[in-house]
Amino acid sequence: MGLAALAATVLLALTPTQFVQGHATNGAFAEPGGIADPSLTAWAVLGLRAAGAEAPGSLTYLQSQETALRTTTDVALAALAERALGGDPAALLDRIRAARRPSGQIGETVNATCWAILALGGSTPRTTSWLLARQATSGGFAWAVGGQPDSNDTAAALEALRVAGVHGKPVARAAAFLLSFQNRDGGFELTRGRGSDAQSTAWAIQGLVAAGRKPPRSAFAYLAALRRPDGSYRYSRRYATTPVWVTSQVLAALAKKPFPLD
Repeated sequence: MGLAALAATVLLALTPTQFVQGHATNGAFAEPGGIADPSLTAWAVLGLRAAGAEAPGSLTYLQSQETALRTTTDVALAALAERALGGDPAALLDRIRAARRPSGQIGETVNATCWAILALGGSTPRTTSWLLARQATSGGFAWAVGGQPDSNDTAAALEALRVAGVHGKPVARAAAFLLSFQNRDGGFELTRGRGSDAQSTAWAIQGLVAAGRKPPRSAFAYLAALRRPDGSYRYSRRYATTPVWVTSQVLAALAKKPFPLD
């Protein structure tokens, strides 16, 4: 067997978890040719742990980066990852609680409130009421107050509502809104007319699982068509970008595990 054929065989043998694991240095993850950062590392950890894979050294790295985190969403993301690694993100959770406003909102945006609920593993009645009041007449949720609802933020809200113990009509309406973003190719799009992408499809799968709905088989078929020989996933049929981030999010969806990882 020639060297080129041997290399191709090795690439074809790589799994998505192996691809992601191969982009870590001392527990810190980076995109190919890029610089490691805590947010990408947290995403990689969540994807790997959802798939039952290890992320050696990542807990130590994330703990060393806690003071560099600025937004509530970043703090919550890191807290979820640390907990998935068996850590106790007490300081991060204290920061999230400190970001709670009298209205019940936590952090800067609707999205931040969803992530805060996920990281805390629960919600207060006031925060739950605040989040439900942000549900649009369409059933969807937006990134920020007054924004246009989209599929990703609706999926995140469904995960948060699950943790908050919300059932019934709000969940049904959000799930129906989310399903309306599926295209003929099986994938889901972020906003109307944008076209399907792997990350929106992954979010939709997680959101539907959180809502107690069975994700369409065609969504998984769409993701399978985006898998590359090196184990990574394309962002879409047209673009292959940020493969570590994309693949990490796909891993959690393939495992059918919404956040937080129990």
